[in-house]
Amino acid sequence: MSATPKPHDPVYAHAREVLPGGTFGNTGADLIIREGRGSRVWDEDGNEYVDYLIGSGPMLVGHNHPEVTDAVAAQLQLGTTFFANNRQGVELAQAIIDAVPCAEKVRYASTGSEADAFAMRLARAYTGRDKILKFEGGYHGYSDYGLMSLAPKKPGNMVHAIPDSAGIPRNVAENMVIAPYNDSAAVESLIREHKGEIAAVFMEPFQRIIPPRPGFLEDMREITRKNDILLVFDEVVTGFRFGYSGAQGYYGVTPDVCTLGKTIGGGFPLSAIAGRDDIMAMFDRERAAPERYVPQVGTLSGNPIAAAAGIATLNILKRPESFEKIFATGRKLMEGLTERLARHGVQAQVVGVPPLFDLVFAGGEIRNYRDTLRGDTKKMARLNALLRERGILKGESKYYVSLTLTDADVRQTFDAWDDALAVLARE
Repeated sequence: MSATPKPHDPVYAHAREVLPGGTFGNTGADLIIREGRGSRVWDEDGNEYVDYLIGSGPMLVGHNHPEVTDAVAAQLQLGTTFFANNRQGVELAQAIIDAVPCAEKVRYASTGSEADAFAMRLARAYTGRDKILKFEGGYHGYSDYGLMSLAPKKPGNMVHAIPDSAGIPRNVAENMVIAPYNDSAAVESLIREHKGEIAAVFMEPFQRIIPPRPGFLEDMREITRKNDILLVFDEVVTGFRFGYSGAQGYYGVTPDVCTLGKTIGGGFPLSAIAGRDDIMAMFDRERAAPERYVPQVGTLSGNPIAAAAGIATLNILKRPESFEKIFATGRKLMEGLTERLARHGVQAQVVGVPPLFDLVFAGGEIRNYRDTLRGDTKKMARLNALLRERGILKGESKYYVSLTLTDADVRQTFDAWDDALAVLARE
């Protein structure tokens, strides 16, 4: 069913009264979701959508999956949070260690932003160095350090640290080294320039929707090892999405540490730092030298409700048919969108991999953040709006593919693309 205009529920006006801009800061004020089931969501006006937003990624197995809701319901009878250790969190940590190549120990947080901030602190503590090398356009949460050169509007000729928010101290930039993604030579040059100062290369192995070029991740592994620098993969998005072993398994490159989120909480607030035992020991007061110890406490870190949802979600994803279906559906969607762009004469390209992709309204190879700046953002926003009118919900720059998408969902998506691209081609 396509989205149809209806009078706004009073909750929309209420949101504008009590929230800055009428939002939580995630989506626009004109969208309030009422419920979700499987591959679909409904807003407060009753409009129904095929959901490619899936909560910005966590709902990989679909909304209200019965195995997840049953696990949560069972835990609810036992309590919601304790601050102390709990059996569910211990079992989830074991599942992560069994699945993720770099994981020998696990420490929980509640959000991806927290996990990334703690992972940067961990790298600094372990190496005794202050600087982090990250890639322009890479997203590592909303800490002061994470929000350096995520989306600089005027990046200039040189790649350098630029704050993406007001309120970030100017001196934060002094400890962030920024490199262009997919450029091994630039990374090597920057490491030579900052010799002995860089704690870690901190990166999304798949940056937003941009795949690593062949050999790039292998280069990062070799360069960091040669220079005694940690390699940290931010797998908050890609963990348990590109396969059961995440992007590091998918691409065959093992970092020293990774961060995880979204999928491991099954729709509840949960994230994790996972890595080599000797590095993770910096979180252990009994093992770390006093000057290297990293205290890390979170009221809801590893809470049993989220852990129970995470275990159930990973059990579903562990089945061989799960990723086979996610990749098959994603390939069908990517191929269908590419065909329709050509059919309607719209100049754009599909970028990404089957579980996670989008359009860029630009020609030429898309290798890094600056290449995406060639894209026509107005056309992208217009297409997203046209799709929403036709019952397709997605984020500003991603199609997240979920396990529960059906053939009917794909057909509706194809029809919506045909209609929307035809309108876009005429404008």
